[in-house]
Amino acid sequence: MTPAEQQFLTRNKLPESYLDSAEKWFSPLLEHYKTVGDRPLIIGINGSQGSGKSTLADYLCTLLSERYALRCVSLSLDDFYLTKLERQQLAATVHPLLATRGVPSTHDIPLAMETIAKLANGSADTLIPRFDKSRDDRMPEAQCERISGAVDIIVFEGWCVGAQPQTDEQLAESLNSLEAEQDADKIWRTTVNQALSGEYQELFDLLDELIMLQAPSFETVFNWRLEQEEKMRARLGDLASGEHLSGIMSASQISQFIAHYQRITEHSLGEMPQRADHLYKLDNQRQIVDCSHK
Repeated sequence: MTPAEQQFLTRNKLPESYLDSAEKWFSPLLEHYKTVGDRPLIIGINGSQGSGKSTLADYLCTLLSERYALRCVSLSLDDFYLTKLERQQLAATVHPLLATRGVPSTHDIPLAMETIAKLANGSADTLIPRFDKSRDDRMPEAQCERISGAVDIIVFEGWCVGAQPQTDEQLAESLNSLEAEQDADKIWRTTVNQALSGEYQELFDLLDELIMLQAPSFETVFNWRLEQEEKMRARLGDLASGEHLSGIMSASQISQFIAHYQRITEHSLGEMPQRADHLYKLDNQRQIVDCSHK
């Protein structure tokens, strides 16, 4: 094991056995991406909450850097959330459900596109925004990383990266109690869908390739999300004051929270596998059971 691989395992709190599994499944990706052209390659990773998107992004960047001396940066759609105040303003003027981060309309898409453009051009220092989920707000710029110069590969991961909008007919019926009780007039889901069909598609059009980590079903997402929250609580440790814990959710809150994601997640699980350049099918324990490459 190399020092870089050990640091990767430590960062992600993973056992050494992860490297064996990753080598088996992801070595075709490393081979595929090791040769870059005249401009940076932009790779999208789609997967539901807890599917391992950020881990895969970190793995690709770590190994592409170590083995092939490529300059790689990982971005998360989560880090481009609107500020808490901006989402509160959306909730007051458009629909109360937009106070909850996650769905299209709650990200700063122009900032995401500007960040990718700066990284691709390498013309100046690029600020990499970060979002503090424990506080449900952006981290101060002073605590964020800056990258100088151009990069070879940009990995962009997110739960709805590459997702496509639905038709009016698909929007008509409520999928869960959240939609039935809090969005009976369909304003929220229509607003989300309009955003997804507009500026989000402009962002996704920047992707050269799309990797999908396909969950077995939406039902598995709850348990995966619960694991994420427990890891966040453990990671905060002694820092877990009231301020830090304000954004960490209980099991019942998670159930309510992920209902916001159900529509787009289920839609993507149904249609994206046919479009993805690299498809990895997961079981309930998040283990890869099959893959296909175009």
